[in-house]
Parts: sequence; C-alpha cells; structure tokens
Amino acid sequence: QLQLVESGGGLVQPGGSLRLSCVVSEFSSDYYAIGWFRQAPGKEHEEVSCIGSSDRSTNYADSVKGRFTISRDRARNTVYLQMNSLEPDDTGVYYCAAEPEASVCPGWIGMDYRGKGTLVTVSS
Repeated sequence: QLQLVESGGGLVQPGGSLRLSCVVSEFSSDYYAIGWFRQAPGKEHEEVSCIGSSDRSTNYADSVKGRFTISRDRARNTVYLQMNSLEPDDTGVYYCAAEPEASVCPGWIGMDYRGKGTLVTVSS
C-alpha cells in the first residue's frame, strides 16, 4: 500500500513563501503521477498542481500559475510544492495524492492514493 506523508504547512503572512513536501513510501520511477490538492473551509477539493509519472508534464491551476512550482526528487522519494507570493485565498489543507502510470492527475476522486494533509494558513 503506497503511503504519502505531507509536511511544511504553517502560518505565513500574505506575500510570504512555503515549501510543502510529500514523501512517498515506495517510489518506482516513472510509475506515479503526483498531484497537490487543497481544500479550503467549506469548499471541495481543488487540484493545485500535478506532475506526470515521467516528469514530462506539469499542470497548474490558473489561480497559482506563476506563483507555485511542483518538482520531484527521485533520490529522496519526495515531491515538492514551492509556494511564493501567498495570498489569503491560498489558505486550506493541502494534500498530495498519487495515481499510477498517468501523465495527468484524474481529479481528487480519481487518485488511487492520498495523504492526510498539511494545513496552510495565509493571514496577517
């Protein structure tokens, strides 16, 4: 059973930065697309970013383009989400999720494996 553990959340002021990490318990190269999703209070899960299983494709929600960057370190079995110029609307619980052999993430419901999340709060 694949396990994903997120870390790096916290409280940050508007305009600040955070880097989230997602450590994957087993990580066969080229096998998993990894997505970052977030859930704001009272809202549905939203896909923030996704990196395809071969790292050839990355996708971002329009609301985070130019501010967030997804990357993968295969040596550390870790996927990162660098978040810059944070805004209050970025507040929420951030989850990473995995889907085997995919070039794009099939949405929150379609992901086969999900972490438990890390809370990001952007507030002054």
